[in-house]
Amino acid sequence: MSTDDGRRRFNTLTDRMRYYTQGLTTALGNRLYRMGVHPDAITALGLVIVAVAAYVASQGHFFWAGVILLLGTPLDALDGAVARAMQRQDKFGALFDSTLDRYADGFIFMALAYHASVWGNERVMLLSMAALLGSLLVSYVRARAEGLDIDCKVGLLTRMERVFILLAMLLTGWIEIGLWILAIGTHLTVIQRVWYVYRILSRQGGIT
Repeated sequence: MSTDDGRRRFNTLTDRMRYYTQGLTTALGNRLYRMGVHPDAITALGLVIVAVAAYVASQGHFFWAGVILLLGTPLDALDGAVARAMQRQDKFGALFDSTLDRYADGFIFMALAYHASVWGNERVMLLSMAALLGSLLVSYVRARAEGLDIDCKVGLLTRMERVFILLAMLLTGWIEIGLWILAIGTHLTVIQRVWYVYRILSRQGGIT
């Protein structure tokens, strides 16, 4: 998206990352497509990697969980690149990707909550649950908005920001600080998105 003076403006960090990496991801997507790799297989592999990272985190090995999660992060962009290379027309891929993303969120936060419960850290356990609830609701509001023909990618913590915070807190071991940021930030994002949809519907006369 560009402004009137020709400068490019991005609504989210995800949009910014996709723009600057599109050349690389497109090339890799074309290569994988020619090799016969299906985008749904890449999506599923990404979830497997997250599940492994979650298990490692549940055992308290946060740094290595972060490394595993970091290695699997590029797959989140490659499945879409392969789908574009094959000119995929059906809508199942988007549903499948979104569903597995929610499972991925659940695996990580459940792992952190489990580890906290084992060590009797009720605060971290509750923060993990609050962050999971907020992450799910951020995606839910967007999905509901799209059902109203509203593109709702706004907000403080979109998926890319949440992934970066997860990686940072696992690699540094600052779990509680990261969970505080996620627990508060995700719910603020939910409020931002609900308010955004409300304002659009109000201008369209869709609220009584």
